Amino acid sequence: MATRIYLTGRLAIEHAGTLILDEAAFPGRQGRLVFAYLAADTHRTVPRAELTEVLWGDSPPREADTTLSAVLSRLRGLLRRIPCGADIAGQNGAIALRLPADTWLDLEGAANAIDEAEGARRRGDHPAAWSHANIAAVIARRPFLPSEEAPWIERQRQRLSAVLLRSLGCLSAVGAETGDLASAVQYATQLVDLDPLRESTYRQLMKLYVRTGDAAEALRVFATCRERLRDELGASPSPEIAQLHLSILRGEVN
Repeated sequence: MATRIYLTGRLAIEHAGTLILDEAAFPGRQGRLVFAYLAADTHRTVPRAELTEVLWGDSPPREADTTLSAVLSRLRGLLRRIPCGADIAGQNGAIALRLPADTWLDLEGAANAIDEAEGARRRGDHPAAWSHANIAAVIARRPFLPSEEAPWIERQRQRLSAVLLRSLGCLSAVGAETGDLASAVQYATQLVDLDPLRESTYRQLMKLYVRTGDAAEALRVFATCRERLRDELGASPSPEIAQLHLSILRGEVN
């Protein structure tokens, strides 16, 4: 069975279905940061200077290189003691995390799952789309290094957020297409909460409420959209959603 690496939630490594390395086993905060940084982009080697910036930003201590070497040594020793075949290699001033070819990484798993979900939906395979989108959503909801702040961490969080938005959109669309309107409304509502300035989601939610027979709630969704656009952007709803609102008032949408 493949090795599985989790960078979301708590750092962990599983092998053959068994947890072999929990977050607490990593060599301190610096070890966790270096491992997460290398694992998040295993397809390239990382200059030591880049890892120095990961640990200390633009103000490294005088002994930074020695400390980094010690962190890498402890990580290398930890990985070599577990039966997953992972290792940390260094050559010409660059570092790479070497993993078995069949290693599953949750960040990649989420991105692949939403691609599979959207492809399945386009093919009309709603069960597969639902399954893959749920996998992507579960992973993307987990926090990435929640106690840390850095530009590279924020970029990973933004990628996860984008996966989550796509996953919820797919789940809502599948619900709408299969007649599971309660689920479609549920996921569209979550989309609105996570991305409150995306007008297209409000339109989708309004149409879903009309399909459930709740035109009053559809009108309330429009009011919420109008207020948020005004308060956050100083803007008015687009003619398209305004026309939808008018059509619902006239009873022309079903």
